[in-house]
Amino acid sequence: MKFKTMSHRASSRLSSFLPATSISSAELPCQNYLLGLRGLITIQSFLFVFFQVFLPSAVPDSDNPNGPLYQVVLRKTLGVLFWNESLIYSFIILLSARTLCLPFLADTNRSVCASSIFRRGIRLWLPTFAAFSLCAAAFSTTSTTYISDFLTLTQNESTPTPMRFRNFLVYFNSMFDLFWLTRNYSSQAAAKAFPSGTIWIVSVLFQQSYTVYMTMVTIPYTRTSWRVKAFLVFILTAWWVQSWAWYSITGLLLADAVMNMNFKYKSRTGFRMSRFTIPTWPLYAVLVVVGVLLQYLFIAWRPEFRNAELKGHTGLYNSGGLNEGVDVTQPQARDDNFLIVLGVMLFVETYESVQKVFRSRILVEMGRRSFSFFLMQSLITYTAGIKLYMQLHSTGANHKLWTFVCFIVCLPLTVVAAEIFYRFVDTPSIFVAKEAWAWMKK
Repeated sequence: MKFKTMSHRASSRLSSFLPATSISSAELPCQNYLLGLRGLITIQSFLFVFFQVFLPSAVPDSDNPNGPLYQVVLRKTLGVLFWNESLIYSFIILLSARTLCLPFLADTNRSVCASSIFRRGIRLWLPTFAAFSLCAAAFSTTSTTYISDFLTLTQNESTPTPMRFRNFLVYFNSMFDLFWLTRNYSSQAAAKAFPSGTIWIVSVLFQQSYTVYMTMVTIPYTRTSWRVKAFLVFILTAWWVQSWAWYSITGLLLADAVMNMNFKYKSRTGFRMSRFTIPTWPLYAVLVVVGVLLQYLFIAWRPEFRNAELKGHTGLYNSGGLNEGVDVTQPQARDDNFLIVLGVMLFVETYESVQKVFRSRILVEMGRRSFSFFLMQSLITYTAGIKLYMQLHSTGANHKLWTFVCFIVCLPLTVVAAEIFYRFVDTPSIFVAKEAWAWMKK
């Protein structure tokens, strides 16, 4: 692929996952399928947030394992693949690294690299600040008793009531720490104050961005075979110490292969072994199948062994030996998720027919607004959704019907809220970041 013909302006629009930016197929026809994949993950993310609140027993790794039978069946079947939180955030982190380095790989200029690094913080901070402030205002200036009453009524042990800020200093420190923590992400105050507690993903994306930045600068100055070997060692080492860099460098290596190593052609033609040509797709299929089987095995059949794999790493932060002191309540980089994500990404990067599916207009448009959806969906569910349920329940107990009504109401409200946020906060944050960089260069 002759990536030098790609404009920096076009490639920079895919430089992160959650903070979606605008892109057209005319500008970047080889990469816009990544937006479509992002859009699919956005749908899964909404389902997880809604089900965590209203159907907690249907969610994998739920603290409500013994709920109604239909929810348990959903958890052990569809939930494993379609609203599995750990699989969703694993996809987000690897896909972020896959797209974050595109501007620099398209134009290996030091100014491009410096621009990406400088704008990253602004680009993430402004939308996060706006959404986090809305949540703080919604839950700290009014009562959250209705949420506690709802959780008690529905016996929901999986969803906490958002923490209320006692004063401005607590709010300020929570927002500040969001961009400084390097571990124990889900225990931070911001995660406890943000509805659904999913805002910790911003901390991981911000921290892992600089792992990608520091590594990608070696690409133009090293031989291809050497850096592939070096990246593989990096990935194995990060896996051993249970670092998210395991996912991030895999995404960077995949981007490097696509941009610089003619990955699509080589992957489709396979590799030669003696006089035979071995296709690559069976290997990709094995990765996905093994990952899915592990998910079903330890979510649907033997959940007591769900976290056993986590103890096989070194205890980098809690002991000198194996990871016996692992905190399973924290987000974890898991083997089964990695196999699924890597296998799916290899299929997507290889076959044009798969990319064509993800280039559908609705998925691409959702991908552009993925960050806005992420920041708005929890707020809508915890305010409009729960309040509507309590109002409906007061007229008569029918959990299934009222839950369906809340879903029908929350879905379009989330779409509208995300669109407004995208146009008035998310998109302007791109302009502010670019203007700030332009001012810095003067």
